[in-house]
Amino acid sequence: MQWTHKIRVRYAECDRMGFVHHSVYALYFEEARTEILRQSGISYKDMEDEGIIMPVRSMNFTFKKAGRYDDLLEIHVKIEGEVEVRAHFHYTVFNQNQELICTGYTEMFFVNKETLRPLKLPEKYKKHMQ
Repeated sequence: MQWTHKIRVRYAECDRMGFVHHSVYALYFEEARTEILRQSGISYKDMEDEGIIMPVRSMNFTFKKAGRYDDLLEIHVKIEGEVEVRAHFHYTVFNQNQELICTGYTEMFFVNKETLRPLKLPEKYKKHMQ
């Protein structure tokens, strides 16, 4: 399954060259990931309230073209593979001209908030990530 989230590039997110600063893509991916979970019926806040957190294990970016101030970015998010203790999110980012800006990947894992021990994601959440 694939979801789409749109973000308008804000001035403060750009560097002196006028490009979206590379560090901002991590924030874009987090926002897109949170919103696609919400679209699929999961509130990350509800998961946290139930004692489940989802730290980042690894993150990767490949930049293809510069994003710029006021671009309307379209972030496509796809969860690949089986969701158990980990979830693998793949991202493709396009500008308003449908030009590929960036691709990326995050590997997340599920952890008990109190013990910080990995856990298998409960079925009530897992079914929304398939």
